[in-house]
Amino acid sequence: MGRIVVVGAGRSGLGAAEHLAKAGKEVVVTDSRPGPDPQATARLAALAIPGVWGPHPLTLLDGCEEVVLSPGVPPRVPFAREAAARGIPVIGELELAHRALRARGDGSVLLAVTGTNGKSTTTDLTAHLLKACGLPARACGNLGIPLVTAMDGAEPATRFALECSSYQLETIRDFHAEAAAALNLTPDHLARHGTMESYRRAKARIFQRQTPQDLRLTPMADPEFEAVALADAPLAQGRSAQFGWECPPGPGAWCDGYGTLWLRDDWGEHPLVHRSKLRIPGDHNVENALAAAVLARHGGADLEGVREGLVTYPGLAHRMVLCADRRGVKVYNDSKGTNTDATVTAIKALPGPLVLLLGGTDKGTGYLPLRPALDGKLRKLVFLGEAIPQLEGDLGDLPHLTIRPFDDAVAAALDLARPGDQVLLSPACASFDQFENFEKRGERFEALVREWAK
Repeated sequence: MGRIVVVGAGRSGLGAAEHLAKAGKEVVVTDSRPGPDPQATARLAALAIPGVWGPHPLTLLDGCEEVVLSPGVPPRVPFAREAAARGIPVIGELELAHRALRARGDGSVLLAVTGTNGKSTTTDLTAHLLKACGLPARACGNLGIPLVTAMDGAEPATRFALECSSYQLETIRDFHAEAAAALNLTPDHLARHGTMESYRRAKARIFQRQTPQDLRLTPMADPEFEAVALADAPLAQGRSAQFGWECPPGPGAWCDGYGTLWLRDDWGEHPLVHRSKLRIPGDHNVENALAAAVLARHGGADLEGVREGLVTYPGLAHRMVLCADRRGVKVYNDSKGTNTDATVTAIKALPGPLVLLLGGTDKGTGYLPLRPALDGKLRKLVFLGEAIPQLEGDLGDLPHLTIRPFDDAVAAALDLARPGDQVLLSPACASFDQFENFEKRGERFEALVREWAK
């Protein structure tokens, strides 16, 4: 048996390396960062796993049994291409974890979620619904804890609610989930996928190995997902289900014209709760709740537990969280709004008037789609960060302030708000110009808001 090379020393790569080392495999981790990361180095040292930093040396492929790519590493990098040319299998952490989970044979199931927006909330809510029914469940995957790590110590018959990014799905082979959902598709990650067609096909890979007992859940508003899933993966045999704003022809879930959420399964049609009972606002979260209800039901959740879970779910951090209500001004943290479509969704979820904070690291998709959503709702825009030139170009004729530093921009937004307004951080940008990630940005925002609320 040869060594296994793990490419990338982030959460996914380190989780894969740790799993392999505990299984008695010879492992080496290589990361393109020019120098060792102290935390990663300490974790590797504790497991006696060597780390190689800088350009990935091709000599690591000599005697290599398998290459495991982290999601942030494209399969087309020279190291992965050379491995494939030598006949060395190249997989991702998701495939590695799936292989280990199936080998257990302990009755655990996968309930997988992909899509451009809403997948973290839907994944977390699915696990919440299952727990409300007293079932063992863990939320994992792209939202923070790799599947290969979440499996460690999990009891038999655990339901793993699994968020899957398009990057993760690029490197699956035999992976399949007992239920899988594709929520939506809007422009994002095109620098990696090239076209929307390629992006959709990457997402639809989540269905490619499903069996006749598995469930394939797609949005009624986007029938192309179903078509692509069947065209690209003739082996996909999952049962079709749908969710949306009208009653689907078969299994699925919908919200009727009176605001009641319904679920249809093999035992009939079941009213769940009225949308006003949900603690997470907006039409998009109604859709997330519908998808989560279908997934949880397929995972064994009972109807009463689903109903209880829907009305008790508080939402995820940094996703449309109400973090202050002072003198008639409500302040929302949607730092996870890292693309234009996510910000449009956040705007639509609130009645206005809005003071909206926009900016950070530009993704190159433009901000013109925000205009229709802001019509009739806008108090003022606050542009910040590196994306200011692009924001000025697309939205500069709208009422706005331009303040590059994050803290100063937040202070100005709070000062602008009047009773009845909502202040919304939904930047439509990545955070890397001023923060390590969107979580750090959201934490800083909430800290500043807490000081203001005092």
